[in-house]
Amino acid sequence: MRFMKSLLDVLFVRDKHVCPWWCCFTFDNPIRRLFHDPVDILSPYVGPGNTAIDIGPGMGFFTVAMCGLVGANGRVIAVDIQERMLESLSRRVRRRNLADRLETHLATPVGLGIASRADFILAFWMVHEVPDQGHLLEEVAGLLKPRGSFLLAEPYFHVTGKAFDKTLEAASEAGLRVSSSPRIAFSRTALFYKESTATASIAAG
Repeated sequence: MRFMKSLLDVLFVRDKHVCPWWCCFTFDNPIRRLFHDPVDILSPYVGPGNTAIDIGPGMGFFTVAMCGLVGANGRVIAVDIQERMLESLSRRVRRRNLADRLETHLATPVGLGIASRADFILAFWMVHEVPDQGHLLEEVAGLLKPRGSFLLAEPYFHVTGKAFDKTLEAASEAGLRVSSSPRIAFSRTALFYKESTATASIAAG
């Protein structure tokens, strides 16, 4: 049993942090769109005029779609700790003439470091790379507008059910509540809203 667990950890690269920029070509290709269509996944949550935040955007697989969905009056903030990743993403967005809708932000290992409030926040297949998930989720909760939503997706085979449950516990402690679990291929998912101060007070009383 221990051998099988070790083998699975190696095969699915578990317990590793921060996917290097060059590795993201593996996840950002036309074949992926057959089971992860960015517009289909994001359109229920992102609309014209919205401010959306993409945490750990990679080469911009979802960021480009966000830029299209927010429209000319919207804004997308892509946040990553790797400058090379953000540079590649920016080039892709410029090629699609959507650069005026994008803002990139270089985070640090200890925090996102942004203050903009968002209608929607995405963390797709990246939270497992964060050593202090609790702190990240507290930042996410602080960035959400009152009616905003946060979509968390983790890779099904890479992140165990037990590990995902711990992430959900950390999200709950940060004041985030699960509203649904959208069906996304190869993913464990949760769509969150931020519990209001009034709701929290009623629950406490």
